[in-house]
Amino acid sequence: MQKIIFNSSMPRACSTLLQNIFAQNPSIYATPTDGALELLYSARVNFTNSPEFKAQDQDKMMSAWKTFCKRGLQGYCEGLSEKPIVALKSRGYGIHYRWFESFMGEKPKVICMVRNLKGILASMEKIHRKNVDRHSPMVDHAQMANTTTGKRVITWLNSQPIGLALERIHQMIQEGIDKDVLFVRAEDLTSNPEKVMKGIYNYIGEEYWNHDFTYIEQATKEDDDVYGIPNLHVIKNKLESIPKDWNEVLGKEICTMVDQNVNWYQKYFNYTT
Repeated sequence: MQKIIFNSSMPRACSTLLQNIFAQNPSIYATPTDGALELLYSARVNFTNSPEFKAQDQDKMMSAWKTFCKRGLQGYCEGLSEKPIVALKSRGYGIHYRWFESFMGEKPKVICMVRNLKGILASMEKIHRKNVDRHSPMVDHAQMANTTTGKRVITWLNSQPIGLALERIHQMIQEGIDKDVLFVRAEDLTSNPEKVMKGIYNYIGEEYWNHDFTYIEQATKEDDDVYGIPNLHVIKNKLESIPKDWNEVLGKEICTMVDQNVNWYQKYFNYTT
């Protein structure tokens, strides 16, 4: 039976990089952004609402439902690869930790990449500025919507993907899920990759594989035009430390606002210094 590990990370926090480091290990199949969770979502809606399930013995239906989820996920991963370990990447696994635990019959191995929130927002702003030849659906000059860096930052903090990811992590902390999830700072992965990867292998219960951090081949393939942002999931082949350029990109006033308004996140992951 394959081991399944889950990459459930913040946006712009090196989750794609982690997947491609995983992919160097011949025992691991690492996905790009994956839709297995969406299949389970849809099935859960039908299980919850369909009268055919409501009309039967509820204990039996719950047992059958959990078996369906477990074996369905296993079958999905077996269809992806024959490798003994599959690393699935989707932002929703962390918040649904308890659900997955209930049907898997064990504690899921969930890795959550995080990054200084100012760095995440600066990265989003840099992507926005690079794509001046494309219409941005979030910007409306007639309505003066998201026409400045400050406005865009506020929107990102209160919408998908950043706002939703923040909300989920906050709820995970409130429910105590954070004690079972492995949070990994992107800054630590890029500055001391061997130490961080050894910690990840220890968490997933696998023997460490000697990775090559001088050249990381892009093994995951995604058509980023689907998301409306070119090169969203393209990695640099050479591992480099993350630049701390948020003051230059966002401005000091906006950076101070971020630190103050989302202090719980910055403090929890030691980004306050």
